Amino acid sequence: MDWTRAIDGYCERLGPEFWAEPLNAVTNAAFVLAAVVLWRRTFGLGRVLCLILGVIGFGSFLFHTFAQPWAGIADVVPILIFVLVYIYAANRDFWGLSLWPALGLTGLFIPFAAVTAPLFALVPGLGGTASYAPVPLLIAIYAVLLRRRAPDTARGLAIGVVILLVSMMARILDGPLCAALPIGTHFLWHLLNAVMLGWMIAVWTRHVLAARQAGR
Repeated sequence: MDWTRAIDGYCERLGPEFWAEPLNAVTNAAFVLAAVVLWRRTFGLGRVLCLILGVIGFGSFLFHTFAQPWAGIADVVPILIFVLVYIYAANRDFWGLSLWPALGLTGLFIPFAAVTAPLFALVPGLGGTASYAPVPLLIAIYAVLLRRRAPDTARGLAIGVVILLVSMMARILDGPLCAALPIGTHFLWHLLNAVMLGWMIAVWTRHVLAARQAGR
């Protein structure tokens, strides 16, 4: 595999130059901003998630400037790590599971995504965004299952699903709307994802604080 070949996957990019996607590149600062804002409002695993959130912004910046396969890896790996750490945090703190059960249940995300992503890929128009679709599905499942145990947390997760679905729509429409909107819509995917991931950290933080106040 040629790790340095040029990738032209987004409407805004018109050439191989470093700044060929200025909006897609600069809007990654939203991830860093969200991480900084949430850092002072959270603790423990929440701060670990903030650090990963900042790395997501850096990795995505690399991909939308260098636009090469190695940078694509730098883009997607931090996102996967964030998802896995958040699932572990949810299993541990939303469900009260101990270390190994929480880790074991977290590991099930890999086969879950391996089964559901190809099914989403069958949906016309989803394209590469299908690989992200297992995430809102899993969050929605947690929201439904938590509606009695932790209704406020379930509501927060449901809001996260809505934000993520709107964000995914912005990613999906980048190509179809390219002729009418030359700057594309992928930059909105960055902005909305930064909001969504920051929101998810806040949901976890509020849940843990509420549990502490309740003496659980």
